[in-house]
Amino acid sequence: MRATIYPRLSAGAPLGPVRIPASKSHTIRRLLLAWLGEGVSEIRYPLDSLDARSCMKVCRALGAEIEERYALDPACPNPLGSDGKKLVAWIVRGIGLSGKNGSFKAPATDLDVGNSGTTLFLALTAASLGNVPVRFTGDEQIARRSAGPLLDALSGLGVGVESANGCVPITVQGPWKGGRVSISCPTSQYLSALLLAAPLAPAGLITDIDVPLINEIPYIEMTLSYLKAQGAGWEAPADFSRFRIPGGASYKPMNGPTPGDFSSAAFPGGVAAITGFPLTILGLDPEETQGDKAFFDMIARMGCDIEWKKLEAPPGAVQEWSLKVSRTRPLKGAEFDLNATPDILPMLAVTAAYAEGDTALVNVAHARIKETDRIAVMAEELGKLGVSITERPDGMVIHGKGGGLKGGRVDSRGDHRIVMALAAGALGAAGPVEIEAAESAAVTYPGFLELLGAVW
Repeated sequence: MRATIYPRLSAGAPLGPVRIPASKSHTIRRLLLAWLGEGVSEIRYPLDSLDARSCMKVCRALGAEIEERYALDPACPNPLGSDGKKLVAWIVRGIGLSGKNGSFKAPATDLDVGNSGTTLFLALTAASLGNVPVRFTGDEQIARRSAGPLLDALSGLGVGVESANGCVPITVQGPWKGGRVSISCPTSQYLSALLLAAPLAPAGLITDIDVPLINEIPYIEMTLSYLKAQGAGWEAPADFSRFRIPGGASYKPMNGPTPGDFSSAAFPGGVAAITGFPLTILGLDPEETQGDKAFFDMIARMGCDIEWKKLEAPPGAVQEWSLKVSRTRPLKGAEFDLNATPDILPMLAVTAAYAEGDTALVNVAHARIKETDRIAVMAEELGKLGVSITERPDGMVIHGKGGGLKGGRVDSRGDHRIVMALAAGALGAAGPVEIEAAESAAVTYPGFLELLGAVW
């Protein structure tokens, strides 16, 4: 579907306070841990998006019992349904997979992960702990995303793997036999998948993982924080170049609210940077370890003012933070190393188009293996909107002149982050911007385009 975003600089501040949806990375990890774990988990305020629901369907097919709870809850960032209620919790009864209970029933059908690479990599690795064949499929983008290095590592651990080219359809079948493998991780999801599954191998088995290349380290730290909370053990040096993980663990129920998503917050934050209108963002925690929190430090370097404030709360209620983004001076170009934060490349590139001087986004070659080649696609599509860009193997240089985007038609290639970045940039453009395949924004941020006044 095509969406048209109209400039709104002349209409005053385009957005009021914005409550950010839950983190996709946290939501999917919590769902998988709840499926694998013992007892009943209550995942409160999960992200209600296409990717999250793909993961939920996979967990159900692999034996989890999941109840959805809806209510009219102003604290929940999910959009209202047709009945005026929001999804406020998933209640998950897990299968209690462990070294003592090392299998589950084979699913009745292939498991379709949709557009969710996180679900594919993490779920297929967990499924390889069982002794039944499990076959994964996905959409056209997923069919181009290679799991080859991960599949090679699983084969080295004794898992049976079937795949024609390292992409879906992929079939895995345990048992997991442990051993030592080496895996380069241009995407952190390969390593996170192995880290989440390895503790559930049979007691007495050791999984040793050598990691000669690792990107997106904050996502590894997120995964390890969950293992720590579960009491699962591992040994690793500070640079995460190798891991030693004993089997025999089991996972406990996952409870509590899901943290807000700094990756999604970059898009309304980018709107404030581009338009210069102050914007208050709710639902984030400055003490969260998500790597994409760095987006706000980056736009501060470019000329924005960033202010965190703890809000007052009634007695007994949980205090939350507000984040105010504003700007009183022109944006200036800068250089940013995005190795740990490739997902913010699209929004940062659009923001840089409104800056004066060059902005270099470097050390981020792995942005080419996301849903699309985000370096090439952003260079091509921003070029259609009048932006001068030099593409590099590991990044790009945006030659900003302070004028921003002109109007025009662009093709997102169905990449949710490219849709949202181009839509955010359109609010400051010289004319309307038409975005093809705009519906993919719902993969991680349902309602974002409506927030900007998109016309379909």
